[in-house]
Amino acid sequence: MATIGNLRHRPARRLVQLYTGLALYGVSMALMIRSGLGLDPWDVFHQGLARQTHLSFGTVTIAVGALVLLLWIPLRQRPGLGTISNVVVIGLVVDATLAVLPPGDGLPVRATLLVSGIVANGAATGLYLGAGLGPGPRDGLMTGFTARRPRYSVRLVRTVIEVTVLSLGWLLGGTVGLGTVAYALAIGPLAQLFIPIFAVPARPAAEPVAACAPRAAGEAA
Repeated sequence: MATIGNLRHRPARRLVQLYTGLALYGVSMALMIRSGLGLDPWDVFHQGLARQTHLSFGTVTIAVGALVLLLWIPLRQRPGLGTISNVVVIGLVVDATLAVLPPGDGLPVRATLLVSGIVANGAATGLYLGAGLGPGPRDGLMTGFTARRPRYSVRLVRTVIEVTVLSLGWLLGGTVGLGTVAYALAIGPLAQLFIPIFAVPARPAAEPVAACAPRAAGEAA
């Protein structure tokens, strides 16, 4: 795993930031679910599958993440610690949060849950990506595909993937609504805001080697 090497530089901060970000990501998903106003494309898909299979939302999230990770193999992508942790931690946290967070009652409460969830999701993205320990499986699928097929832009690949999972999720009974549109419009700017804030500074460059060593005693000028 290429990103394991990053743990040699500020390991405590990276690990705390990674798992704080993943936990916050799970909480943000639960907030948006409880708003009942619509989810991001992947979570529409997760929710639709959960309703059809009668499994918990978190269980489906973990299962889908693991399956997506298998798609990295033909793309020759290497998962980092953050990638593997993403698959497990987010699903566990979202189920735990849903167990204690009731659905929103009334539009003002639901809107507050939605906005809080979207902002928290942006901050969580900045935290776990800023730790530099590997992307989530879904983002890695997108970047891996574009790396292997450079004629396709990241924007095109992401759009195709997200429209596909959104459509499948909606057909399976996932919630598409105002929150879906709000998330699509807000998550890019929020991630752009938070990633630089939480990015762990790179390891300082080594001191430059002197151009020439001091002359030995008695060496001719």
